[in-house]
Amino acid sequence: MSDAAERREAFKRWLASGEASLGPISFPQRELWEATPVPRDDISHHICTYIHVRGRLTDEECRAAVERVVERQEVLRTSILMGKNGPVQCVRRRVPVAIAFDSVSQHELESRMKAVFEAPFDLRMGPLYRVAILRRSEDEVYLVLAMHHAIGDGWTLGVFVQDLIEAHVLRRLGGTAPLSVVDESYRAWTAAELARWTPDAIGRRVGFWRQRLAGVERLWPAPAGYCGPLRRRRDFLPSEMLMALRELGRVEGATLFSVLLAGFRMAFLAWSGREDLVVGTPVANRHSASVRQTMGYFAGNVPLRGQAVDGEPFIDVLRRTHRENVEAFGHAIPFSELVRELGERPEAVGHPIYQVRFALQNHPMPDVDVPGLSVRSVMCSTGTARFDLGCELTERAQGLEIVWLDRPGMFDEASLESLHAAFVSALESAVSGNLAAL
Repeated sequence: MSDAAERREAFKRWLASGEASLGPISFPQRELWEATPVPRDDISHHICTYIHVRGRLTDEECRAAVERVVERQEVLRTSILMGKNGPVQCVRRRVPVAIAFDSVSQHELESRMKAVFEAPFDLRMGPLYRVAILRRSEDEVYLVLAMHHAIGDGWTLGVFVQDLIEAHVLRRLGGTAPLSVVDESYRAWTAAELARWTPDAIGRRVGFWRQRLAGVERLWPAPAGYCGPLRRRRDFLPSEMLMALRELGRVEGATLFSVLLAGFRMAFLAWSGREDLVVGTPVANRHSASVRQTMGYFAGNVPLRGQAVDGEPFIDVLRRTHRENVEAFGHAIPFSELVRELGERPEAVGHPIYQVRFALQNHPMPDVDVPGLSVRSVMCSTGTARFDLGCELTERAQGLEIVWLDRPGMFDEASLESLHAAFVSALESAVSGNLAAL
């Protein structure tokens, strides 16, 4: 028997032992393999968070908490194997936790976090996450988490933090039992989605998208390569402005997202001179309460096409934007299947369908209150390099955080500053116009 044949037989025996099981990849995972020009092992697919803890927390307590979370969440025991018909999920029954410990000084902290975030993952062998405990002193630690997008999304980071704190509290209370089983595993959700989105179900909606996206032109030539993280620039709108924008949406029967996107369309017109714009926006895809506590890559993308005409009143742009958004979300299908149906080839033209990302983030990062500890969790982003320009908005205590993401070398700093200024101006004019109307 050849070496290859022996390996195949050993692998079959391993599966038969129950130590691991194979299953199909989900639609969001399929997007990574089929509908993005970015290599799957590129660091821009990493998502990250860290937890700053003040108080007495031992290394043993950290390891024990992570072990319980890994036991509860199967994606932390998942890797991606290449089968005869494409990639499959491989879920192991038991794995050692991917955790490391080190002491750092304050000036080393940022570089050490960056190293944790950017170290590559082995998609075939796994694990596809890592935790580092960076200790500043006996009563101050940073718990740093990085994971590959194939097993998690922004919502997942919040679930990880919640599970970790629960595991820690239970241990301090003397509990030795594992965390409760999630209501629906990621593999079960994957199977349900694959059964739901049959060719017939997709076919009933794809006509809408063929019509909606007909004649879309690329905004600028695709870059030579899509590797590496995007450049990030952060600004804020004050909380008073955010409240006024929310009130404008309420008066017009529109969502805050539609108000912000209408402002972005007007800003993009002023910045680029283009009236027609397609943006991609993420959706959580966690419609059922049974997966709210399940870690995994659930998020999808919906392309939103719309226009803004020079001199057009903001309210008209808002009403049309909101109506078109409702239609698009109502006809959403898995993005990987939309790309297939439209015959897009991301390896040939860059990211398929859209080049600009626009997102209002609503990832639930839990408020944490642990006796004896001060805990602050922070979500980070390396900037997934599947688009060329992004605007990510997050509601914070101090107002609306605006993070601009762009591919290095495509736009100069002054150009992005003018886009930001145009966006703020459009929103300020919208609020002023609403107040004048009242």
